[in-house]
Amino acid sequence: METYSFLRHIADSWFLLAMTLGFLGLCLWAFRPGSRAEHQEIATSIFRNDDRPAADRPAHSRKEA
Repeated sequence: METYSFLRHIADSWFLLAMTLGFLGLCLWAFRPGSRAEHQEIATSIFRNDDRPAADRPAHSRKEA
């Protein structure tokens, strides 16, 4: 068997199987039981330090401090 045919066989069968198993593993990890709180924390982390609403002034009219 020449090199190209061998690599083509690997890419067509075994790598497809590895990619499928990797995808399923990542899906199971993301949707595992108990991960909802972690995902919620990550989703709301950008609002963690908000104390008040943003100013009505556009950003370019603010003075540099």
